[in-house]
Amino acid sequence: MTAATVTGPAAAAGEPTYRILLIEDDLGDALLVEELLYDTGLRYELITRPTLAEARTALAGTAIDCILLDLHLPDVSGIDAVAAVRALAPHTAVIVLTGLSEAQAGTDAMAAGAQDYLVKGKVEADLLYRTVRYAVYRSQTERAGAEAQAARLRAEENARLERGLLPQPILDTSTVTVTSRYLPGASMALLGGDFLDVVEGDEGLLHAVIGDVSGHGPDAAALGVCLRIAWRSLVLGGHRGEDLLHLMERILIAERGTRHMFATCTILTLDQKAATATLHLAGHHEPLLTTPEGTRELTAAHGVALGIAPELRSWPATVLALPATGALTLYTDGLTEGHNGATKERLGVEGLLALIGNQPTADPAAHVDLLIKEANELNAGRHTDDVAVLRLDWGARPTRP
Repeated sequence: MTAATVTGPAAAAGEPTYRILLIEDDLGDALLVEELLYDTGLRYELITRPTLAEARTALAGTAIDCILLDLHLPDVSGIDAVAAVRALAPHTAVIVLTGLSEAQAGTDAMAAGAQDYLVKGKVEADLLYRTVRYAVYRSQTERAGAEAQAARLRAEENARLERGLLPQPILDTSTVTVTSRYLPGASMALLGGDFLDVVEGDEGLLHAVIGDVSGHGPDAAALGVCLRIAWRSLVLGGHRGEDLLHLMERILIAERGTRHMFATCTILTLDQKAATATLHLAGHHEPLLTTPEGTRELTAAHGVALGIAPELRSWPATVLALPATGALTLYTDGLTEGHNGATKERLGVEGLLALIGNQPTADPAAHVDLLIKEANELNAGRHTDDVAVLRLDWGARPTRP
């Protein structure tokens, strides 16, 4: 049965309400526990179930603060009962009810994960009051500690992945200002498979890449790190254009194994002396070009994403003339696929350009941070995807506050 909220005669003002599940097949013992609970003065909601099977249904549909567990149920008994309940409700306080002749049972139950135990026939209201309150407090403390530990582990793993996905640019003589940002798609989430990098080759040209591995989580992140390191190594080894993308695709196929993963990317070579940029798009969208007159999306030839159709090996080049002063912004689709405010429409490139048009562009880092912030505010958490942005500025050195 399920009881309404019950307040004992000595309940203190502001007493929390404890949601208690009693798993007990003996009606007499169950009635005794209910009377003792009333005498404790606790505010509580009591659910009584005679078997573990029926308790499983109750736990699935109701948030429970404390479980009072008899060790001798029709469908499970002893330490197995404690283990089964802990498996069903790992973050719920468990108090075991033992018999007078079971001296060791309570200690064994606590070793198996119960917060405390009570001996039937020796329980008074004051003892039950203290035991329930302490068990719930201990359980909540353990849960908070586990969540804090999980958060620390996520932060450490993110830091390791970030070092692989967001390396320090290798710039020797280049005067290009590089701004890069990476945000996971959800709060506390692991980084996904977006990656980016910038290096200056021996010939003085600046090379950049941005990419997005399909999927999310550790597998996508690991493959993203692999592709980023492969790109850097291949570029420094002298590989360019279609040859570079072909080798990256071979590495992707080897590393993904049986997982059906692919990657989109843009590779770019910026030649400041010739005032040109050479683009190869592998399933990725066009970069944005910012000039003193404003920002627009570039027009460039498209090739297939890496790992989709390895036999094609078609990634045509697009050579663009660059202004004396300007910026190229490369980004992953997490920046544009979020919602555009209260509407159901996506932000898209047009919405992104509208945001850029309303922002100051003097400082690249502040500009990128504000752009991501405003896009996230419009999306309001409705679409979760990683966001990577890479901006390259040349010409007049930007002013910084």
